[in-house]
Amino acid sequence: MSPICQSDLSALHQLLVDCGNYASQQSGQSFQIFEKGVDDYVTTVDQLLDQKLLAGMQALFPDDGIITEENKATAKQFGQYTTSTSIPSSHRPLWFVDPIDGTDDFIRGGEHYAVMVGQVLKGIPQAGWVYAPVAEHLVWGGPNWGLFEQKGGAEPRPLLPQQPIYDLDHPWAMVIGDKDERRFGSAIAHRFPQVQFLSLGSFGLKVLAVITGQAGLYIYLNGRVKLWDTSGPLALAQAAGLVCCDLLGQPIRFTEPDVDPKTLVHHQPILVGWPRYIEQLREPLRDITTAIGLPRSKPN
Repeated sequence: MSPICQSDLSALHQLLVDCGNYASQQSGQSFQIFEKGVDDYVTTVDQLLDQKLLAGMQALFPDDGIITEENKATAKQFGQYTTSTSIPSSHRPLWFVDPIDGTDDFIRGGEHYAVMVGQVLKGIPQAGWVYAPVAEHLVWGGPNWGLFEQKGGAEPRPLLPQQPIYDLDHPWAMVIGDKDERRFGSAIAHRFPQVQFLSLGSFGLKVLAVITGQAGLYIYLNGRVKLWDTSGPLALAQAAGLVCCDLLGQPIRFTEPDVDPKTLVHHQPILVGWPRYIEQLREPLRDITTAIGLPRSKPN
């Protein structure tokens, strides 16, 4: 069942598509780039779309909490909505909005970036939206809803997850970010000689690569990912039947103390994968990261 009514769903889709298409039009054009932190960049396009998405979603969902990546003031709502189930506000949805997920790829003129939205209720992801404007591909859904997609303005249709064959003796794919590959890639490849690394700019597109069977799992160990990166994609992952856990096998949590209340950074390393891959690879990956050492969470 959809967590929002059909008219709001249609309006939200139009908002995401309009914002994503604007980003695509601006790619390769002149825009300003600012450094928010170490290896963490924002553009004037991110900032403009952040304002548009915030205003649009406040109009659609005036009673809900809405947190956007580039508006730090909105992050104050996190404590009010997600840290306690004993207060009335915790029964209202909290939305996390990423105007451009994969900003580095956008800056380079690449195609692996997306506009993303996630809905969280009582600390649990309920629904997610990922729109990749270069491919004109919108994906949405949630654990109690299903998965759907729309390409190039065609009619929406169900998105059927594709589970890859589990066979570590033949080439198989793992999604991993550039920073994690530099830190852990050699050790992982030594332990699993047939592994092939797949990297895409956006966290959301990386998760979709697992949902659609391009890889068996996605690992994120870098200690920088935040709630607007994860809430939408992990809702989609759970709807697809994937396991979302840390290296100890604990579920990914969206509340304190596993999320920093000021920065909204996840303290847990994140594994997203098909059950057989998680079952067989989680402990070896934990051994590898223990030997090398995980990066500390960074506030950016």
